[in-house]
Amino acid sequence: MDKYSFLNAAHTAYFAELYDQYLQNPDSVEPSWRAFFQGYDFGSENDIVDAEVQENFSCDHVSENLTKEFQVVQLIAGYRTRGHLFTKTNPVRDRRTYSPTLALENFGLSNSDLNTVFSAGEILGIGSQTLKEIVNHLEKIYCDSIGIEYMYVRNPDRKAWIQGKLNINDNQPNFDANQKKHILKKLNEAVSFESFLHTKYVGQKRFSLEGGESLIPALDAVIEKAADYGVKEFVMGMAHRGRLSTLTNIFGKSAKDIFSEFDGKDYAEEIFDGDVKYHLGWTSNRETNSGKKINLNIAPNPSHLETVGAVVEGIVRAKQDDKYAEDPSQVLPIVVHGDAAIAGQGLVYEIVQMAQLDGYKTNGTLHIVVNNQIGFTTNYLDARSSTYCTDVAKVTLSPVLHVNADDVEAVVHATLFALDFRMHFKRDVFIDLLGYRKYGHNEGDEPRFTQPKLYKAIAKHKNPRDIYAEKLISEGVIDKGYVKDLEETYKASLEEKLVDSRKEEKTVITPFMQDEWQDFVRVTEQDMMKPIDTTFSKEKLAQITDVISALPEDKKFIRKIERLVKTRKTMFEEDRLDWAMAEHLAYGTLLEEGFDVRMSGQDVERGTFSHRHAVIKVEDSEEEVVLLNNLSDTQGRFFIYNSLLSEYGVVGFDYGYAMASPKTLTIWEAQFGDFGNGAQIMLDQYISAAEDKWKLQNGLVMLLPHGYEGQGAEHSSGRMERYLQLCAKDNMFVADCTTPANIYHLLRKQMKSNFRKPLIVFTPKSLLRHPKVVSTVDEFANGSFQMLIDDAVAKVDTVKSLVFVTGKFYYDLLEVKEAEGRDDVALVRIEQLFPLPATAIRDAIAKYSNAEEVVWAQEEPRNMGAYAHMLMHLDEARSFRFASRRPYGAPAAGSSTRSKRRHKEVIDYVFDKTKNNQR
Repeated sequence: MDKYSFLNAAHTAYFAELYDQYLQNPDSVEPSWRAFFQGYDFGSENDIVDAEVQENFSCDHVSENLTKEFQVVQLIAGYRTRGHLFTKTNPVRDRRTYSPTLALENFGLSNSDLNTVFSAGEILGIGSQTLKEIVNHLEKIYCDSIGIEYMYVRNPDRKAWIQGKLNINDNQPNFDANQKKHILKKLNEAVSFESFLHTKYVGQKRFSLEGGESLIPALDAVIEKAADYGVKEFVMGMAHRGRLSTLTNIFGKSAKDIFSEFDGKDYAEEIFDGDVKYHLGWTSNRETNSGKKINLNIAPNPSHLETVGAVVEGIVRAKQDDKYAEDPSQVLPIVVHGDAAIAGQGLVYEIVQMAQLDGYKTNGTLHIVVNNQIGFTTNYLDARSSTYCTDVAKVTLSPVLHVNADDVEAVVHATLFALDFRMHFKRDVFIDLLGYRKYGHNEGDEPRFTQPKLYKAIAKHKNPRDIYAEKLISEGVIDKGYVKDLEETYKASLEEKLVDSRKEEKTVITPFMQDEWQDFVRVTEQDMMKPIDTTFSKEKLAQITDVISALPEDKKFIRKIERLVKTRKTMFEEDRLDWAMAEHLAYGTLLEEGFDVRMSGQDVERGTFSHRHAVIKVEDSEEEVVLLNNLSDTQGRFFIYNSLLSEYGVVGFDYGYAMASPKTLTIWEAQFGDFGNGAQIMLDQYISAAEDKWKLQNGLVMLLPHGYEGQGAEHSSGRMERYLQLCAKDNMFVADCTTPANIYHLLRKQMKSNFRKPLIVFTPKSLLRHPKVVSTVDEFANGSFQMLIDDAVAKVDTVKSLVFVTGKFYYDLLEVKEAEGRDDVALVRIEQLFPLPATAIRDAIAKYSNAEEVVWAQEEPRNMGAYAHMLMHLDEARSFRFASRRPYGAPAAGSSTRSKRRHKEVIDYVFDKTKNNQR
């Protein structure tokens, strides 16, 4: 029996569908078909066709027509898979060559087949057509000004949707005359704005969009169409290239304000340092052409390219959680990348990996790459190993559209295609806008030093507006004077705004997202030191305790977790609340007061040190039980998510979340304190500096486990010194608490104030279960945050050594003090390191005026910890005796024996200054 007889009965469309299925998952195809496809697979690297199948193709078993039909199906698959390699998408360079090509001969076809009708045309939605017509359609769909990568998409529905969309009008733009005129208007604004700045501010940096001006009509089209979809808010992040044009031509920032920034005027506020004009954020409201009201946000960004992408995703998620929980897609994130940055910055990968995670997804991001084909001076061939700068998109199987930036209609068409995909599937999509950069990295740079050939071509190249105008003139849509009138009208309005701007003496910077922050004020360091009422009644604390200490009776849990949860109630009754209870009650009381709480980080649901157990798993089903969401019908929402193994991206995300949701206690916890190093750029560029640069308040809390317990160099220090070095004036809080009550009040204080500052907390490890680290219910209910905790048992008259200490080291010293009966030593804890409670410290020194010495004691090496910070912020510290490890390159020794010895030496030196701890 002919084992290939099944072929003759196959319908071509079915044939193609099976082939698609085979390409995605060969094992899912029936064995006979699989053997057939394997034998004649275009994807074979060496162009070797299985001999048995070739024989069957050439004999009577399979008709010649069906053989040809399959070859046409493979041709279509070839265009779908590789057509993007053979497009007309590069306006100024010759494309690299790829092999094999899409020549007919590579599919067993020839020119003699061009007039043969094939039913394979049904796959393209054009019915049975000649091979010539099929190739013509394929060229238009896949190899014109738009190249699309999508065949790696494994979901059949998404792939079918893309193919159906591409078949409409052969993936060609189809705009009417009015739409074309509007596109030309926005393109003229982009071109004219840049040329105006170029003549008025000669040589000044502006990071011009020239060569990628079609971004402006593309963004305009997305906003208009998305509003029709029901999108209410847009949040955009982009680096400096083209930012000024985007601000004025899309976000509606007055050109007058931009000109003031160019003129270098001082700021109206003395306490505000500001930033360069192409880093500033902006928020505005816009009414679309169809009358829809929308909110637009472009986030401020530093020069660290791609950092803003994580922040944007966090802002979007906060807005979705706060206002659009039922339909999160009503907030649309748009991230504009540079080609060198998206390929070179690892943060992009972290952000892309967040796209479908419960704690971080935003229902799809529109990624647009303004592809200049060059870094600062680096050729794209030296900037990446991948074929495309957008290849990171394949991580999440996101489609990518490569578009010629000179073909503005294709750009708008592709961008709307991408928007449709995002709105339909709630997933990421990437647009690679392939253009050029007219000048060097900035307008004072000479690009011909490193790219003479490229810039010779660019110098002769027409701008996209003039190219498009010629097209519209040839189509009879406009006449020759139309563009001149557009340009003169637009530039006249810019001249008027320039004159107005020069009447102003100062520059006023508008805060970002003012609506979210209308209930908050900006404060100075003096205000930060004022006490805040964080009391909460015992009765209500008891009610919260009842809820968080009772598991559902109809579900089975492992015995250890049952016992652990029950001890919460026991601790409350015995009036000895530990660190975990402090956290739970801080979150619970804030939730009861209507605040939301969000926590994320590596393993935060259980807690790295197994103390938190905020999410409890049912033993058999692994169903998640979150007791803090069962407090009352009117409570806030408690969100807690184990993060991906990322610091930079996740801290950026949570910072963005806190920026957009000031009434949510937003916490990021490091697995170990020094893991925060991975997010150092976020700390330097946003957390410590954003209020000074951009008027941005932010209440992000960072919990950094810190303490020397002999776990080696990487699991000891939270790198306290780095955070303290960033502290200045009124930019953030830094704390190192030692009691459950103090961390409880500190977390509550963060939300009960009418301002927001980042809060860095060095949290304990060994103290989570230390028998002395407990607080009373009354200290929770009626206490407050203590910036300094005095020695409760020291007798002033007998104290000869006043020892200031912070964090876990206090308990190490206390153990020795009690064991040796050292009544001559007072241990005073500094719980807040910034702003440093200098007055309280001086009061303590005055109280123990009989002391012969004042000691600063720390377990960290001298070049780490708070040593330098104390010297900088407290004049009296210069006379302190410092007890610490000697300076080291690594925070701690890997040998536990050596670590214990060094630790003991420091403790010995605290109590006896004659002992040398400098070995």
